[in-house]
Amino acid sequence: MPILFIHGAYAAAWCWEEHFLPWFAQRGWAAHAVSLSGHGRSRGRDNLDRLGIDHYVADIIETVATMPTPPILVGHSMGGMVIQKYLEQAAAPAVVLMASVPPQGLIYSALGLFFTAPQLLIDLNRIMGGGEPSVDSLRQTLFYQPVSADKLHRYWKLSQPESHRAVWDMTLFYNLPDTSRAYRPPMLVLGAQYDRLISPGQVEMTANAYGIQPEIFLNMGHAMMLERSWEKVATRIDA
Repeated sequence: MPILFIHGAYAAAWCWEEHFLPWFAQRGWAAHAVSLSGHGRSRGRDNLDRLGIDHYVADIIETVATMPTPPILVGHSMGGMVIQKYLEQAAAPAVVLMASVPPQGLIYSALGLFFTAPQLLIDLNRIMGGGEPSVDSLRQTLFYQPVSADKLHRYWKLSQPESHRAVWDMTLFYNLPDTSRAYRPPMLVLGAQYDRLISPGQVEMTANAYGIQPEIFLNMGHAMMLERSWEKVATRIDA
């Protein structure tokens, strides 16, 4: 069975290559990760700000069409939003939403950061404008568990700006997921206890929208596929 991993904002397929792709391949999955347009080594890097969530959905439709059978879809953060929009148009054998932007969009995340970590919100806006993330901001945003300086520096080098249009798509209300129109495959909704971007409360909002129970991993931050306890998440998805 193929499984397709979809990254979040400011990242690319590299975030799955670290642990998840080899781990799932060793267990017999045909494991793939896609870099959405404008990300990593994918097309459209020069036109990043023209790309919205609908363009990213089109990337998934195009990728799925090249696969021998429809894949299970696993999306992290923005990637979870992309999957929710994909489900308005197409079915999937199963879906996993990891620390996903909820159907209600990013407004609650932005408000939470405004009151609890305003400097992080400022740094994220700076990165979106093409500035480089600070190593300390990267640590606070993505991790709760200890992470080595070498790894953190490597992730810092791989991080990139995100499309303004895509972020606005996830923040304004005109193009958010319409859960009443969505296909409803078997679904896992996973979150992290100490996620500063997508709080457990927002994970619960996503789960409630699809009528299922969320599962929250203790002592983890937003980058659930890169934290030291990443294998707990992988094992749950595998099961």
